[in-house]
This record gives sequence, C-alpha cells and structure tokens, in this order.
Amino acid sequence: MRRFIEEYDGTQFDVLIVGGGITGAAVAYDAASRGLSVALVEKGDFGCATSSATSKLIHGGLRYLATMEFGLVRESLRERKTLENIAPNFVYPVPFMFTTGTQRLSQRRWFVEIGMILYDLLSFDKGFTWDKSKRIPCHSNIPARRVLELEPNVKRKGLTGAAIYYDCLSLFPERLTLVFIKSAVKYGAKVSNYAKVEDFLFDHNRHVVGVAVRDLLTEKTHEVRSSLTINCGGPWADIILGIARKKSKDEMLRRSEGIHVITKKLINSHIVGTTTKEGRHFFLIPWRGHSLIGTTDKEYIGSPDDWRVTKKSIQELLDTVNENFGNFEPIQYEDVQYAYGGLRPLVEDQTEDVYETSRKYEIYDNAKDGLENLITVEGGKYTTSRNLAEQVMKVVRKKIRKPMGKMVTSRQRLSGCEIDDMDAFIEKSIEENRDFSPRAIDYLARIYGTELAAMLAIARSDKKLARPLNQDGEMPAQAVYAVRHEMARTLKDVVLRRTSIGTLGNPGDEVLKLIAQVVAKELKWNSARMAKELAETKRALEVPKN
Repeated sequence: MRRFIEEYDGTQFDVLIVGGGITGAAVAYDAASRGLSVALVEKGDFGCATSSATSKLIHGGLRYLATMEFGLVRESLRERKTLENIAPNFVYPVPFMFTTGTQRLSQRRWFVEIGMILYDLLSFDKGFTWDKSKRIPCHSNIPARRVLELEPNVKRKGLTGAAIYYDCLSLFPERLTLVFIKSAVKYGAKVSNYAKVEDFLFDHNRHVVGVAVRDLLTEKTHEVRSSLTINCGGPWADIILGIARKKSKDEMLRRSEGIHVITKKLINSHIVGTTTKEGRHFFLIPWRGHSLIGTTDKEYIGSPDDWRVTKKSIQELLDTVNENFGNFEPIQYEDVQYAYGGLRPLVEDQTEDVYETSRKYEIYDNAKDGLENLITVEGGKYTTSRNLAEQVMKVVRKKIRKPMGKMVTSRQRLSGCEIDDMDAFIEKSIEENRDFSPRAIDYLARIYGTELAAMLAIARSDKKLARPLNQDGEMPAQAVYAVRHEMARTLKDVVLRRTSIGTLGNPGDEVLKLIAQVVAKELKWNSARMAKELAETKRALEVPKN
C-alpha cells in the first residue's frame, strides 16, 4: 500500500471517505468493489481510535435483548456469521459462560434461559458457515458445581449455575480493520493515514466538492476533490461537520468511554460474564495467556482529542470486578499490565445512562441542512460495520450519477483471508515452514493469512529479523513488512496495530529499541526521531499513574 496523498495529482474521485476506522474501511471496500473511484483519508493511523478499543468480540449483542432491540440483535448475529466467512483467520467461535445467581432478576436462571432461547432463535443460521469449524452450537446450562470445575475463580456466593453459549472472538481487531483497507486498495481505492481534513471545498452553488487535506508527515496541504464526501469520523463526526459548517463543533453526538485492562491469567478457556448489582455486564476474556477485562460504559463530556484512560477509570473497573467476580485475592492496580480504551459515538440521546443507549447507527444526508454531496455516518458497532457500509451504499446510489456494481462484500473473503479450511491451512503452514517453531507459525498464519509467505521471506533474508520476541513467536521481520507493505509510519503503528508486540503491555526496553532500529532503518529516521518515537511509544504503553 502507498500513501496516495504524497503523490496526489489532482484526480477527482467518485467518493471521498473521511475516517479510517472500521466504518470508513468497510465503506471504502464496498464502494471500490462496486466500481467507484474511492479515496480515504485518516488523520491518525488506520483503526487507531475506537476500532482498536474493543473487547475483541464479534457478537450478537445478547444484552440488547433486554431493551427489545431484536432487529439489532438479528443483524449482529447475521453479520457475526458473515465475518466468520469472509475473515476466517481472524474470527473464531468461543464459549461464553454467563453465570446465574440470586442477586437480581436479570441473574435468575429462568430469566437468563429465556434470553438464551431467544438468542438461539435469532441466530438460526449460525450453522451455515463456509468453514465447518466455524459453526456455532446452541446454548446449554450447567450447575454451580460444574461452573467451579471449569472456572474455579467464579465467585461462589449466590452462584446457581451458568449458561454456556457461543459468540466470536476477533484475534486482532486492528489488523482486521487493516484487512478491510487492503481489500479496498485491491479494488483500486486510494488511501492515506496521517492525512487530516482541515476544510471543505465548495462550488458556486455551495455544494461540497471535496476537502482540503494536510499531510501530517510532510505538512503539505492538498485539495482532494470528489463527487460525494462521506463523513465516517466516529467520535469526531460532529467536529468534522463543524468544519463544514464553519462552526467550532456540532452538538450532535454523545460519547461513551469504554476501557479494558489486561492482567495475569484469572480464567481458563471460557469468556466469563456476569451482571453487577447495578444491572451492568462485564467480561473476563482469555487472551494470549492473560485475562482481558472490560468494558466500561461511562458518558464522556469534552473534546475526543483530550480523552485518555485515567487511573480513576481503571480503579473503578477493578473495584467492579473485585466485588462481583473471583475467589482470589483482589486484583490490585499493580496487577494491571496494560490498559487501553476509547470513545464510542452514540446517536440516541433519550436515555439518561449511556449504558442503555442503543448501538444502532444512522446514515444522514446532510443536504437536508444545506450541505449537498455530504453524508454523515454515526453510531454503530464493530460487528455490524460491513452491513452498515452496505446501507451507506444505498444512499450513495441515490446521490451519485454513475452506474454501480452489485454488493459482493458478504460473498467473498477479504484480502489475505482467502482460506477455505482454517485447520488445513494452519497444518500446511506449519509443515511448509519447519525452520520456525510450530507455535509461531500457528499464530503468524492467523494474523497474516495468505500473506504469511511474503512476511516470512523477509525473516529468512536476515537471521536477525527472525529472532523470536515473545511467546507467540513474533519477530522483527514483521516491522519491516509493516513499513514496506502496510503503511506503518510510527513505532506505535508497528507495535500496537501491525503486530501484537505491545498489546500485552511494554515488552521491555530491549525489544522496543530493536523494533525502533528496524523501523528507523526502513524509514530513514535520524537518532533524534528514533528517540522521540521510543519515548512516545513507552508513554502509550504505560499504565496511567493519574
């Protein structure tokens, strides 16, 4: 992939997308696959904000049944299956254990059973996956005794049993977002990270005809013209509209913060969920030999650019977990190895509590407000992003005067994910790459898919680039691949979004320095730039002290 903004020649596009999170990436892929000329600009790195702040789940939204949002649950369950099909190396069924107890009505066994039956009914097509290993069974119930045999750390007090059901886990949401970007590029889309929209362009009729984009790496500004502009700014969508309207901001979005922490291993093979006395849910997720805990749902007031994970937010999450889960010593703040989070854009403002706010999305034609040729997409969730893009294209079809092809995004695998049988693919990859450990190939084959051979060719070119850096067998060659082929431009891009080297927390000064040296060589950084990148990355990996 190449940053088109560096060599932009003034070409006019059919569609220009602002925002490179999962929504923008999915819209770019759908539009390009229909034969439209597409450009996408992202002010940070692809998927660096909300799309990387997930619980790593691809799920139907079981809790939305309580608010009677059956349509949203059905859409989510259908899209869960679609993502299993089109991204087989990233999305996997995993068992969930939802404990039942006596504290609240929503914890009562009969109440949970009703929800599980509905969930099974709404996912009636869960067995129709392209790869049989992705098929999901119906739920079952187990008594308290069996719960504690399987997951001994589940809190005993008041425990009556658990429902076992399946949803899906995304192995690497940041790379899954990137794969949507790559799929768009495969169909001719032009994309660029670190390209910030600073103004909108208008014709004499005051119709939007493009945007002024500043390349944050070169500080050059370009006028990128398009027939239609689509605002996929997520938590920044109202701010982008404010630029178009010449206002400081548009008061349209509510924002909810969600944070996650990674600690030592607390559970075995199940994702364990429970309900707090306030009626909220949280999950403990087995994650690469550790436990991933989240998420929170708390309204955030202020600029999304100023938001950060705080010590207070982390402690509130730990207090919730310690109160509602575990037969172990309370999790201490010092046990947190890494914390991350982000802001969710919400479109509904009728509810007082953002936890109760719908995760539905809206596609808004800004022509109603005098901004012709501008569409804004708000809300939604990761699981339904592909279908959201399909709905966006229905609006685009009405707005753009050009023939468009049919939707193909649910019928073909994403770029690099062209794998019919995951078990056979992993087995073959291990057999063909015996000069690397089976564990390393098992992991790398999943995150690179059919691009594995290209990445390993770099590792074989220099023994130093094949050095294992963690228990998953990740290696410096991945940093080279990220810069040359995946548009990584900072050290954080490499260790947090192209690889998993930093996603369990700081891997240590030696590893960070080694990767920084590799990236510096590829991007021709001087020593001052490398020191700056190292300092910024270490700060990003620190658990907040305030």
